[in-house]
Amino acid sequence: MLRSSAFRAFVRQGWSQQCVKRDLKTTAKLSATGSVQHIDADYNLETTPFDFSDENYMEIRKIMKRYPSNYKSSGVIPLLDLAQRQCGGWLPLSAMNKVAKILEMPPMRVYEVATFYTMFNRTKIGKYNVQVCTTTPCMVRGGYDILETVENHLGIKAGGDTAD
Repeated sequence: MLRSSAFRAFVRQGWSQQCVKRDLKTTAKLSATGSVQHIDADYNLETTPFDFSDENYMEIRKIMKRYPSNYKSSGVIPLLDLAQRQCGGWLPLSAMNKVAKILEMPPMRVYEVATFYTMFNRTKIGKYNVQVCTTTPCMVRGGYDILETVENHLGIKAGGDTAD
């Protein structure tokens, strides 16, 4: 149990109100996709066809040469990035399943990587992808003020797209 005077002062000043405010704007909720959960859509199902192009299969061979054969799973991030680039900036479920099959690893491990890193977009994105850092160091330096300014200027909330 924390018994420092700083902690006690924090509790007396209404920590619950601060926590409630913080929960409204967490980094995970404000990621590029606005959600780390899978959303069923016609274009993003397990049955949606996906295969790498011949050019990307050649690139996969180059990538996999970097890793020992017993550590194939080390190539998960480069292969997810390759799949995302092929899909126009987002990562469908069928592409993650293809990466899992190539790397001979459970699909859940690939999903974990894809949802952990904010560089992977789990839903379709617009032509220009604007991201604003809202982690603790950025928050201290005004990250939420910047986010609010961008939202007001574009007329959308985090995770949204403009009409154009």
